[in-house]
Amino acid sequence: MVENTCSSDVKIKGPETVCGGNSNESDSNVSLQNWSDLGVHTYIKIAIIGLLFCWLFNHEILSLVGKWADPNWSHGILIPLFSLFFVNQHKREILYLKPSPSYLGLFLLICGIIFYPLNVVHFQYGYFGPLNMIATLGAIVLFLGGWSLLKYTWLPIGFLVFAVPLPQRFYVSVTLPMRLLAAEAAAAVMNLVNGLDATVNGVVIDVVYNGRQMEPPLNVAEACSGMRLLMAFLALGVAMAYLHYRPIWQRIVLLASTIPIAVFCNVMRVTITGFIHTFIHPKYSQGIYHDMLGLAMLPLAFGLYYFLAWFMSSLFVEETAAAASDVVIRKRNK
Repeated sequence: MVENTCSSDVKIKGPETVCGGNSNESDSNVSLQNWSDLGVHTYIKIAIIGLLFCWLFNHEILSLVGKWADPNWSHGILIPLFSLFFVNQHKREILYLKPSPSYLGLFLLICGIIFYPLNVVHFQYGYFGPLNMIATLGAIVLFLGGWSLLKYTWLPIGFLVFAVPLPQRFYVSVTLPMRLLAAEAAAAVMNLVNGLDATVNGVVIDVVYNGRQMEPPLNVAEACSGMRLLMAFLALGVAMAYLHYRPIWQRIVLLASTIPIAVFCNVMRVTITGFIHTFIHPKYSQGIYHDMLGLAMLPLAFGLYYFLAWFMSSLFVEETAAAASDVVIRKRNK
């Protein structure tokens, strides 16, 4: 039997119980349960800081939103919403925090503000602009809330990187090998069909079926590279690994699995497109039909991801849970 060692002057502080009356923490946060309990003055401060932040980085914000119109980066509009959801997951802990500003955050904030115009005028590297904006946001959180607040917000802030399109040069260098891989794999599968001969020339698949050349040839364009699915699925993998409680090694495996799963699903997409192009009609492998097939790969990707998660949860049982299941309670006769 465990005795209660707390005296009558127990104080309830957020998620923990503190015994004694000599705590240095403030009791003002005891009643905070929802974001609306923060008070008008807190929201006025947040609004002022937010307006100043948007004024400083207005060009980067507008440019970023404009790039989300590109189908390859259309998932970017969802990333800030996911970040807000992550923050809300730790609402209880954040509301009970006592802010302790960090001067390191102030130093990093000043560095971020100075670097922004320096990059625009001197370095002129566009990808640094939104990254510097995200880093400056983290510096603001560290400066105003300290390390205790950054503990619960570092991942939501870092998650915003998935909303930033990759530099065009890097994007092309990554997508080209993925297009070549998809073309080679799709042609290898198509050649298994009798009477069908698929030859790869770079990212173009020439298809001959029963001696008839299929026109036009099947072109694995940038939209078929799988980069769109890879980036969206990688962001989702980070989100799922963050939200689902499981051992750290399982989270790493799930996160790493997003890349081969996305590549496999894209190979399946190109292969199915090739069969549609050959056996049905080339028009059904283009335009809206092509986009619909890409969306159809998402359930396949999610299914493979959840199967892997289920497999690891079923195969590897936590030692504590296994030990608890082996405990036999015997009643001693008096």
